[in-house]
Amino acid sequence: MIQLREINLELIKNSVRDLLVDAARNVNDDLLNALYKSLEKEESPLGKSVIKQIIDNDLLAKKLQKPMCQDTGVAVVMLEIGSEVWFKGDLATAVNDGVREAYVDHFLRKSVVKHPFDRVNTNDNTPAVIHTKIVSGDKIKITVAPKGAGSENMSLVKMLIPSDGIEGVKKLVLDTIFKSGGKPCPPIIVGLGIGGNFETSAIMAKEAIMREIDDESEDPIARKLEKELLTEINNLGVGPMGFGGTVTALAVKINVGACHIASLPVAINIQCHAARHKSIII
Repeated sequence: MIQLREINLELIKNSVRDLLVDAARNVNDDLLNALYKSLEKEESPLGKSVIKQIIDNDLLAKKLQKPMCQDTGVAVVMLEIGSEVWFKGDLATAVNDGVREAYVDHFLRKSVVKHPFDRVNTNDNTPAVIHTKIVSGDKIKITVAPKGAGSENMSLVKMLIPSDGIEGVKKLVLDTIFKSGGKPCPPIIVGLGIGGNFETSAIMAKEAIMREIDDESEDPIARKLEKELLTEINNLGVGPMGFGGTVTALAVKINVGACHIASLPVAINIQCHAARHKSIII
């Protein structure tokens, strides 16, 4: 008989709070390294200046323990829940309590409105966007991603058809990035979810932007496409913050999944240069 492990919801709440505050203030090491590398690759003097200012901003935010951007985002919380754990109480309430404490007690900007039309602010950045996945084991992995509107607004889901193929995917991505210009605050990270259906492609794309900067897809077709798209995106000339240059994207991450014989769903989730996300395993 399997012995289930109880995870205290207070621990969940505190973890969500601490991860969100950490993500707002402290740039991830892999991202900072990528920015330093992009500084060497950027050929435009203005582009180099912009990247240097981004790095300086990130280092100053870390030193002063202040948010690296005024848009501290909608709290996206992804939970990978082991099948051998249980909770006493409401998990969603614990997550939202953690979000509330992070944004209210630590003075992060509250960016959530109750309704898309009357636009009344909730004043505590709740509710969070919560995604759950059941996995094996007796642990829970919590990943938070405070997602700003500048990059999210440039994202999309498009239902292509199989005959569009890889070239159709490339055209969609390149057109989207070029039209976005400086709005998503490049140099960006591009997450693609290809396959699945309408909603799962978007979740795959969201998960893609949280992968490590230097990793590559395990799928050989996706891995090849990641490299090709990164080169082609950086040839667009959009450049850092849209001022022109040779570094528009730091990485392209592609997650793929099975899909219907008549569909080719493609989700593009664009991430800004801050690429805020943090994880913990409990």
